[in-house]
Formats: sequence, structure tokens, C-alpha cells
Amino acid sequence: MMKKLMALAMAGMMALSLAACGGGSSSASPSGNGNSGAAPSNSLTINIWDSNQQAGLQEIVDEWSAESGISAKIEVVDWDNYWTLLEAGASGGTMPDVFWMHSNTAQMYMENDLLLDLDDYIANDESMDMSKFYQGIVQLYTRSDGKVFALPKDHDTICLLYNKAIFDQYGVDYPTADWTWEDMYEAAKKITEASKGDVYGMAMNTSNNQDGWYNLIYDYGAEVITEDHKGTTIGSPEGKAGMEMVRKLLSVGAPQAVVAETGTDSLFQSGKCAMITQGSWMINSFYKAENHADYYWALLPYADVNGNGQCDDGERQSCYNGLGWAASASTSNPDACYSLISYLCSEPSQIKQAELGVTMAGMEGVSEAFGKAFEGMDVSPFIEMENFKLYFRPYTRNTTVWEDKLQQAGAFLDAWQDPSDPAKMEQACDNAQKIIEDCIAAE
Repeated sequence: MMKKLMALAMAGMMALSLAACGGGSSSASPSGNGNSGAAPSNSLTINIWDSNQQAGLQEIVDEWSAESGISAKIEVVDWDNYWTLLEAGASGGTMPDVFWMHSNTAQMYMENDLLLDLDDYIANDESMDMSKFYQGIVQLYTRSDGKVFALPKDHDTICLLYNKAIFDQYGVDYPTADWTWEDMYEAAKKITEASKGDVYGMAMNTSNNQDGWYNLIYDYGAEVITEDHKGTTIGSPEGKAGMEMVRKLLSVGAPQAVVAETGTDSLFQSGKCAMITQGSWMINSFYKAENHADYYWALLPYADVNGNGQCDDGERQSCYNGLGWAASASTSNPDACYSLISYLCSEPSQIKQAELGVTMAGMEGVSEAFGKAFEGMDVSPFIEMENFKLYFRPYTRNTTVWEDKLQQAGAFLDAWQDPSDPAKMEQACDNAQKIIEDCIAAE
């Protein structure tokens, strides 16, 4: 127990913190009423952090309520407050019945028995086939002892977003499926120089790793975290080649001081930036924007490592992540919680989730409708990215520890703020290698 308390206390120092809880709770069995001693409730509370998904998910939840006779309402809590409130519930307060889990925090919640153990439920659920889901997401929400604590809600891919009007204004050819990262660099350079700095050719928020610089590291043949979660090759020649390309892009894009003040999305929507890379979870923000008729999506560029002018296997990769539907270990109605989670993760609901434009599915091969969910905006490149290599968002037991350190001086900060010096980026890669290795060793 002391080990668990100390683990949570240390996690409180992370950006996405968890406080020490008063004690672990044993998981409920499929026939039990949870650990609170209370009678099963006829209503469930659901917490998520994305308001863009609320209406579509509530529609699916309402269908479940009509069948089960149990009411359930989705409440949206912004990202920072979401984890603060969940932490408070884990510390002895009241957690929501059903909620989202994320790769940054899943390990800590699972290890401290704060989530409902779903193993027996899954075993008794003839409709649940775990092999149908993206296995990277399944593994994420499976504890080291093999117990499952969340079911895959969705998956995402990353694409390139560009403003056609800006490309037309400066006479630059639109991105194509044949674009390399060098092509993107040249296009961004032309726009930045032609506009005399009034418009940036591209912008990258270096604190957003999944939709940005992670992808270049993998395209060039390295790994932020190795598949066994025990190391990194970020300091290898391949890793340095990927980060050198990042440096070049930053050198013709919006300075990080501007990005920190305004944000890449705001720069893009205000017409101050021609290109950004972004994840499928953000489509709604641009679809609802005033100038969205000028916005177009394209495949991520690729790294022509082999120099043959074609995209070979592994030269175009997209990071993917997946949220998990989880329940509190202390819920008064675990049976209803699993019933709802199972319903949300069933194939019909996963397909409907895609059709409604909520997100792509956590189940493989059922997201095609998502590409047609936004009338007037072609988002099919997100589906097409699945034809190339996908890698799961890098994580270890304490992901946020090394992620935060990589953002600081002594790691990538200086190289990002001054992208004019290749030597700074090369040294940053060496420093990052040691930072990640030391953090993993301390886990």
C-alpha cells in the first residue's frame, strides 16, 4: 500500500497529476454492486473533456438508456479541470461512474486499483471480441497482470491542413500525396519569404508532440520510445535526421514565441499561417470556422530516406492514440457501467460514432463513414493515412515526466527557440536520449 501511495504522490508533480489516494479498492464482480455499499443507482454520470463530441455521444448514450432504463448524462469538463476533478475523486471524493482514460495517466490509475476491473465482464460478454480493436489501444489499457480496465473508444490519425487561398495568393502549388517533408519546407519557405513575414508558411507547436515532431522521428527511422517501452533511439542518426527536418521547418515557420502567445490553430484560422499538422480529433474546430471553405486536408508528407522519389514502407507514418471508456472501481452500479461501456464500444455504436463525425472508431475497419461526415470538407485523408504505417503514441509508466523534461532547457527548448543552428538540434537529440533513458530507469 505504501508503494501505491508514494507512486501517486510522485505523480502529483506531473503536468497531469494524480494525488495519493486513501487506499486502493478491490474491483467489483459482474454480480456485485461496487465497493461503496450503496444501492445501485438508476442513473450514471459520464465525464469527458471534448465538447465537440458531446452531442453525438449523448445520442448513442440515449439509445442505451432507452434499452436499459437507466439514465446517463454526459458532462464536459475542460482538460485541466478534468484531471483535477478526477484526482479529487481518487483522493476520497466522488468519481464519475464512467469516464475517459488517456495514455498519459492510464498506468497510474490501473496500478492503484482506481478503475473497475472489466475482465469478468468481458469474459461473460459474448458480443465483445477484443481482437477487433486496435491492439495498441488494448495493450495500453491492460495492466501488467493481464487485467483490462478500459475498452477502446476511438483512434486518431494526423494529417496536413492547408489554406488554399494563401497558396493561391503566393502562387505555390498545393500539397499532394507525393509531398516529402522537404517539399513542405520549400513551400513554407516560399510563402514566408514572399509575404515578407506577414504570413508564415507553416507553424508547429512543439509542445504538441503527437500531431507534430514525433511523426518525423518515426518517418526517418527512429523511435521516441522503443516498442518494449524500455528505451529510445531519439539520439540515433535516424532520430537526428528527423529532428534536423523539424529544425528546418521551424526555421521558415512561425517563431515559437509567436506560437506560445497565439497558438497554431489561431494563427491558421486568422490567415497568418498557411499550413499546420493536426489530429482528427480537431476536425470540428476547423469545420465550424468562418473561413473553412478555404481549408483542405492532405496526407502527411513522407521522408524520402531511400532517395528514390517514392514513399517506401515506413517513410510515411502517423502517430495514433486511443481513449478508453473506463469506470470507477467504487461505482455503486458496476453492472450498468459495463453495460454502457460495452454498448459504446459495440460495432454498431462504433460505426455510428464515425458516421456522426464524433471520432474514428477504436475498432479496426469501421471508420470509413468518418471521411464523409463533414459536408463540404473532405477529411478522407485521415482514413487514407491508415493505409500507411501507424505507430502508437509513445508511452512508459510515467510518460509525462520525460515529456515535460524534453520541453525544457537542456533538451529541445533552445533548439526550438533558435532553429538557425543545426548543432543545437544535434546536441538536443543527444541530451534527449539520456533524459528519456534516465527517466525510464527511475520508473
